[in-house]
Amino acid sequence: MRYILFLLLFITIFTSCQTDNTEGNFVVGSDYLSINNKVIMIDTLTVDVSTINFDSLATSNQGRILIGNYNDPILGKVKSESYFKLTPDTYYISSSSSDTQTTNYVFDSIAVILRYDRYYYGDTTKTQTINIHQLTQSVKPNIDDTNFYNISSLTYDSKSIGSKTFYPKPIGKDSINIQIDPDFGKKLFDKLNNNEITNSNEFDDYFKGLVIKPSTDNSANLIGYTTKSVLRLYYKISNTDSKYSLIKDFSISDITKQFNTISLDRTGTILQNLPDSRNKLASELTDNNAYIQSGTGLACRIDFPFIKQLKYISEKGFIVDAELVIKPNKNSISTLYPLKDSLQVYECDNLNRISKVLTNSDGSKNLAILNNIPDEFNENIGYKINLGSFLSQEISKIYGSKSSLIFAFPNISKGVDRIVLGNQKNTENKLKLKIYYISY
Repeated sequence: MRYILFLLLFITIFTSCQTDNTEGNFVVGSDYLSINNKVIMIDTLTVDVSTINFDSLATSNQGRILIGNYNDPILGKVKSESYFKLTPDTYYISSSSSDTQTTNYVFDSIAVILRYDRYYYGDTTKTQTINIHQLTQSVKPNIDDTNFYNISSLTYDSKSIGSKTFYPKPIGKDSINIQIDPDFGKKLFDKLNNNEITNSNEFDDYFKGLVIKPSTDNSANLIGYTTKSVLRLYYKISNTDSKYSLIKDFSISDITKQFNTISLDRTGTILQNLPDSRNKLASELTDNNAYIQSGTGLACRIDFPFIKQLKYISEKGFIVDAELVIKPNKNSISTLYPLKDSLQVYECDNLNRISKVLTNSDGSKNLAILNNIPDEFNENIGYKINLGSFLSQEISKIYGSKSSLIFAFPNISKGVDRIVLGNQKNTENKLKLKIYYISY
């Protein structure tokens, strides 16, 4: 009874219940099973949930060309375009530099071959239209930063040199072929065939790279392609009747010089007033939900404002276990917007600056793992993570600011997956935290 009376003093913060190891499969070590020891299960500690927005995400060196756009029914208009530098296998036509002196070749055609990497998001039963433009600015990062970001861009020629409307088949096919303007291809062929370009500097001065942009006329899907995609030049030996062409590939030899610009237009959405990257938008202001989206920088932040109050439960005690379950909004899940298997978790400060990845005692990443086993009302679906060590760390802090947690998808820079997560006040998808505290 003394525990119950003491805890009433903190009724505005949390309520609690006592247990002698009767909650689930929780086990206490034998060293703490003294007759005077008690395990208290606290299940209503206040948890603050909010949405934040990273100001930028590094999208270079990710190994994916991401192209497309779609109108998300919750978050707004999502768009991705891809920039990259290309390099030829050699700076002459055919198999050797001497061969060009004895054999005459003629230009045939040129195309961009995009190879699917099996990633897609949105409705692939609808067409996608993409346009290819020649860059007018070299793909060079800043001197003090080798990365390109989701907000980066380069200048390009407004005239498209290639376009294609197609039904994406990211699982059923291996690639798509986009024919390029033959005038562009013929000029490039002549430069190499006439030995006007013989090294990388001359090539980069003439041809700085490409950007592939989705058309704004249709908004249905985003598709991933590998950085093994190429610009392929087709040519033939002159004065022959052969139907077969020789080829020269221009490839992305340096994936640090390929990046995706990914944007989200939140105009008119529930996140329209999302603050800058140093602040947060409380879930109470967004229908008791928080939002995560890869690529655009949306993430879920979780705070435990009253965690230090646990020290006043008893003169001596500590957290031996804690489990957080955060549930996705059922109405936001569909075949077009499926759930991912896990969420990556980071520790951050009050300005949303990430300090480290949350880890287990063995150094492995402590992920929030999806329980997707269906029940009659899908009430068991949620992401579960053990936070015992993290919360113990927060209680024991004497100096310094409190840490918060940021939840995002793994590989946050490579896609546009999204999820909607409920807070403690969400009646249908309620966040739950259980803390097991032992007093002695």
